[in-house]
Amino acid sequence: MRFAVIAVEAREWAFTLRLPFRFGAVTVTQGRQAVLRLRIRDESGQEGWGCAAESLAAKWFDKDPALTDAQNEDQLRRSLELAAAASLAAGANTAFGHFADSYADHTAACAREGLNPLVASYGRALLDRAALDALLKRHGMSVFDGMRANIGGMVPHPIAPDLAGFDFARMLAGLQPAQRLHARHTVGLVDPITATDQTARVADGLPETLAEVAHAYGHRYWKLKVSGDVAADIDRLCRIAAVLDRLHGYHATLDGNEQYADAEGALALWRAIEAEPRLARLAASILYVEQPVRRARALDTGMAALAAARPVIIDESDGPLDAFIQARALGYSGVSSKSCKGIWRSLVNLARCRAWNADGAGCFLSAEDLTTLPGVCVQQDLALVALLGLAHVERNGHHFVAGFAGRPKAEAVRFLEAHPDLYADTPRGPRLRIRDGLLEIGSLATPGLGATEEPDFAAMAPMPKALWPPTAGR
Repeated sequence: MRFAVIAVEAREWAFTLRLPFRFGAVTVTQGRQAVLRLRIRDESGQEGWGCAAESLAAKWFDKDPALTDAQNEDQLRRSLELAAAASLAAGANTAFGHFADSYADHTAACAREGLNPLVASYGRALLDRAALDALLKRHGMSVFDGMRANIGGMVPHPIAPDLAGFDFARMLAGLQPAQRLHARHTVGLVDPITATDQTARVADGLPETLAEVAHAYGHRYWKLKVSGDVAADIDRLCRIAAVLDRLHGYHATLDGNEQYADAEGALALWRAIEAEPRLARLAASILYVEQPVRRARALDTGMAALAAARPVIIDESDGPLDAFIQARALGYSGVSSKSCKGIWRSLVNLARCRAWNADGAGCFLSAEDLTTLPGVCVQQDLALVALLGLAHVERNGHHFVAGFAGRPKAEAVRFLEAHPDLYADTPRGPRLRIRDGLLEIGSLATPGLGATEEPDFAAMAPMPKALWPPTAGR
């Protein structure tokens, strides 16, 4: 099913976090979300709109401390501008072909402007999601039915020469999307563990401390941020374990967010965890360690010693499309799936796992988060996770942002009414519904990429032109 992209509109809106969120070296209190509308025309002349939404996250795609948050946002806007211009000029292609045929040129165009491959993936990811959404709506198909029928035309392509003989259509046809997902709650580096950690409260009726979160949502999966300081990390993990160990059972992941200088530093943290009796149950619960080493070193140093204790995955290092191949050779066994990095990238990496695991490799995808907000953003990401057949997904937007805060009430109500299994009607407005740690997602099987409803575009500002590359006086 070939189509051309004939129009692209980019808007954005600001949001405020109800609680500060610290990961890596940054503490976030404000944010902006990009919202993209895209129109396609198929070869019969029929047209249709699709959309996609994603946070303009500072200090994750590019962590250069010399760049301001505003410059980080402009990097992502510029990636989107370059991807949009290329898509409008590309002519007709399949949904996968639009991604695959443009990948090398888009990455090179971004590189010429000092934008790394992870930044480059952001613009392409939003274009590809909006285009797929339009295609699915045009044919009245859910993402689950559409992808199992290979509506996007996914085939072997030179961008992934290692999969030259892989049967993508067979893989897609055999996918069994989940009906519910475990929400893996993120514990940020400044999150209060108990009430004794707080000098003041937000007092908005929502859980604030880790203990309150555990009681309110019943999570069974947790994502624990670590800071790169072994002594401080052990102390904080002990306080976290004192809360989680009261639960009947739980699983956890450790996220280094590139805070360790090398593999030896990350291994030292694990050895310290093993040596601390108070962390015995927490250590047994750890499923994997996520991106502990800075990306500048992560793919040129072996990870075998730490990987012998627990699987290790890449996240920020997943820049070039072949990064997972490089990582596997160094001892990593997993890679994150994030909508901000692209649906087709996740499916390519799923194919790699299937191919490698046929020989018993034990490779896997994990579902991670970029503060996905209610509405199109979180629904598209959940649809991808369900399509991949994963059991749990990191979710943090429901905790750090108060529901549809900043959006028109009518918009929130529309999404609530369309997805009463996913959202709860509360005195504070519609919010993500999490019961016993689970997200019910059956209603995502609707025409489009997890959502037929669209946000109120009129209640957003046009996306400003990116001021990139930065020049004197800007």
